[in-house]
Amino acid sequence: MSGSADETRPRSRPRTHPPAREPVTADDLDRAIRLAVDVLRRVPSSAWAERAGSLEWDRWETAEHLADDLFAYAAQLGPRTPPSDREVPFVWTARRPGGPANVVHADREAGPDGLLEVLEASGALLAAMVRTAAPDVRAHHVFGASDPEGFAAMGIVETLVHTDDLTRGLGLGWDPPAGLCARVLARLFRSAPAGTDPWPTLLWATGRAELPGRPRLTAWRWHGTPF
Repeated sequence: MSGSADETRPRSRPRTHPPAREPVTADDLDRAIRLAVDVLRRVPSSAWAERAGSLEWDRWETAEHLADDLFAYAAQLGPRTPPSDREVPFVWTARRPGGPANVVHADREAGPDGLLEVLEASGALLAAMVRTAAPDVRAHHVFGASDPEGFAAMGIVETLVHTDDLTRGLGLGWDPPAGLCARVLARLFRSAPAGTDPWPTLLWATGRAELPGRPRLTAWRWHGTPF
């Protein structure tokens, strides 16, 4: 038989690896919540009843929705066997037609300070679950079953983007750290353009802004499934 053993042995396909990236952590989530609450404390009391950015909800409703998102992500990681095909079956209710359907509602009599306390508490629940859940845990999300890191990244995106909704038009200077934005882009928005500033890119990826040469998205999603 002519030829070497190497020539007759089936050739294996080269392995592919995900691009190198920095992981998203519970500390990142803590930082995002802390920065958001700090700037939201500067929202005038009268502005909480006004519409939040381009959303159909007012600022109070939007902050409740954000707190509810963080709570719901924590809840998904909570059961001993997280649900793989549905959300944990809490009852979500809206306070008015067209308003957000939430489990979490803040007591209006507690005012904006109470609302932000609810937001901080929900964020702390998610950060605690991200720290304590095993890395191989997977739980359902409509954008792909995800791991604790993925839920941390989702919580950060919700926090950064909805804080932009909440502060838009108020001149409060919301400009999240570039590294934080870059890490969640790399984790959840794998087709986002490279070489652009991370914060404007995150706003573009979530349908809230244009980028040079890229119109504002009319539909968008992230990909929570681990690499």
